[in-house]
Amino acid sequence: MLINKQIGFIGGGAMAESIIRGILSAGLVMPSQIMVNDISSERLAHLSSSFAIATTLDSQEIVKQSDILFLTVKPQVISGVIDTIAPIVTKTTIVVSVAAGVPIDMLQSKMSGVPIIRVMPNTPVAVGEGMSAMALGKYATKAVSDPIAQVFASVGQVVTVSEDSMDAVTGLSGSGPAYAFVVIDALADAGVRVGLSRQTSILLAAQTLMGAAKMILETNEHPAKLRDMVTSPGGTAIAGVHILEQKGVRAALIDAVVAATKRSREMGKR
Repeated sequence: MLINKQIGFIGGGAMAESIIRGILSAGLVMPSQIMVNDISSERLAHLSSSFAIATTLDSQEIVKQSDILFLTVKPQVISGVIDTIAPIVTKTTIVVSVAAGVPIDMLQSKMSGVPIIRVMPNTPVAVGEGMSAMALGKYATKAVSDPIAQVFASVGQVVTVSEDSMDAVTGLSGSGPAYAFVVIDALADAGVRVGLSRQTSILLAAQTLMGAAKMILETNEHPAKLRDMVTSPGGTAIAGVHILEQKGVRAALIDAVVAATKRSREMGKR
């Protein structure tokens, strides 16, 4: 689906680099099909040397050459970027925004008739295990969205949701790696507390969470059922789960997602 498609990135930061690495590793495109724009010459030099792709300091030039245009910039600067490129974006260009909290309506108001897709990926796309959610604008048909889904599937998993769910996606999977890092760090501290080395504790904690997540994804079983398989009567796991429930860990995680979702909504109203 991406054969003969020219792919442009406005913004050459970590997210753009992760996507580029993913689509090249998956063999979806050739380096000659990719061009990146950024305000930093050093950043462009890094991307060029890493992936043998074209780069430019001219955002309008990249628009002219792109069939698919990724807006991989911070939400704070996207308005200025759109003002610069909107006059030359054609209705045959697919525009993909990963700017958190920026609604499709805002983009569409400046790029009338252009197919726009909003995506919320999370940081594990950097290691090919990301979770991305796509929301489709009014002109983004299935033929338009399928190649974009293919791009994000190359760096993890992807789902399509309604745009009014994007704040909840941000609160859960977009911000979720931060919660997981806190949990891993706490488990590693616990390992040190009971006599393990820091290095061993971090490995045990991180691999345990990764393995547990993989069991859910590959078995398609409910997490509670898998938990019950671990918690034998009167055993160690149920003793630990009892403390987690007593300390309100479950409620704290729910509250964290609710708070992050609320914050995402507030940012989107600016």
